[in-house]
Amino acid sequence: MSCESWRGYRQMIWNETKECMSRDEMTNLQSARLRKLVDRVYHSVEYYRKKMQAVGLEPGDIRGIEDLERLPFTTKDDLRDTYPFGMFAVPNSQITRIHASSGTTGKSTVVGYTRKDIDVWSECVARCITMAGLGSNDIIQVAYGYGLFTGGLGAHYGAEEMGATVVPMSTGNTKKLVTMMVDFGVTGIMCTPSYLLHIAETIEEMGVKDKIKLKASINGAEPWTEKMRTQIERQLGIHAHDIYGLSEIMGPGVATDCQFHEGLHIHEDHFLPEIVDQNTLKPLRDGMTGELVISTLTKEGLPLIRYRTKDLTSLEHGPCECGRTTARIARFTGRTDDMLIIRGVNVFPSQVESVVLELPEFEPHYQLVVDRVNNLDTLQVQVEVREAFYSDEISQMMALKKRIADRLHSVLGIGADIRLMEPHSIERSEGKSKRVIDKRVLK
Repeated sequence: MSCESWRGYRQMIWNETKECMSRDEMTNLQSARLRKLVDRVYHSVEYYRKKMQAVGLEPGDIRGIEDLERLPFTTKDDLRDTYPFGMFAVPNSQITRIHASSGTTGKSTVVGYTRKDIDVWSECVARCITMAGLGSNDIIQVAYGYGLFTGGLGAHYGAEEMGATVVPMSTGNTKKLVTMMVDFGVTGIMCTPSYLLHIAETIEEMGVKDKIKLKASINGAEPWTEKMRTQIERQLGIHAHDIYGLSEIMGPGVATDCQFHEGLHIHEDHFLPEIVDQNTLKPLRDGMTGELVISTLTKEGLPLIRYRTKDLTSLEHGPCECGRTTARIARFTGRTDDMLIIRGVNVFPSQVESVVLELPEFEPHYQLVVDRVNNLDTLQVQVEVREAFYSDEISQMMALKKRIADRLHSVLGIGADIRLMEPHSIERSEGKSKRVIDKRVLK
């Protein structure tokens, strides 16, 4: 069998035997894999064994996904408490690769992968690339950071698994990235959505928009809105797809959206999703928003049971127009730990982003600064004005300021101090954008 035939065969296998299973077939597969997962962690991970024994559970008590609610949750604190390798289910000699979080909010969370884990991860990312309409004939530029962060290598291995030509650009030197995009005839790019907007600006500045051959982007590693997708697609003339993942579960490639953009298809044969109420932790029905919880059904190095992702979304198990039958995650509304409580009001950065993107006078670049003055929380929204609307006329700028202030107040329910910024004055991100500066934690 030729390489091209093999790639086509692999793609057929992914789409037909996994992504298009009936619900009963998927449930049976998940139940069988859940039983194996529970047995594996009970006998291989002391931390899990103690947690299960504490609630009187033994592996045989779990017969299928109908018993999932009986199992204890896993949190990031569990991973930190067992730092660095206490949650690994295999000896270190079987660990092929290690990734870790930055640890900016505490001790790093360490993730270990066996050879099989890397293969599964590559296949899942390849499935995502297929959903974005890219394949073995495409040239894909990977502009996520390489290193302990899972984005770069996860995207890289998935693109290679698909058989595409990979340009491992990483982040930094955006003009060089654009030059290579033109010279190499890049047709797909994988990076954060905020960095892609910066790339789009650079393409405009260099005057090479008519020379790029980009067809699609696969963007993740930070929350973004449907309006930002529209902004990206309009500026670059491409299709932009959302990819989801987190290092504790695997990395990018847990889920992505197809051409219909009606939710992100999760690879249910490897990741068992559920939505729980963030307060009661009780499971919620399809369509109800809550915290996404994932059990890793096939991971060997760091298998996790009911891992609380902190991401707020909902699930839909109905079939999609594209023909896939896997469950879909709705676009994320925020994270439970990204939620800002300002004067008793819950505020998500994505709410601010939706307002900024709906007003044509502003660039899609903003920053939130939260502070506490005289025991009162304050919110400042710094937003960049488009060049065509930026003026030295005070009255014109005051009118612009009032326009966005009123709109934000209606969406957030609280007033914000608006600071209008000159074009290109907010620092561009080449990795995860830093949308929030919360000075309250420093006091």
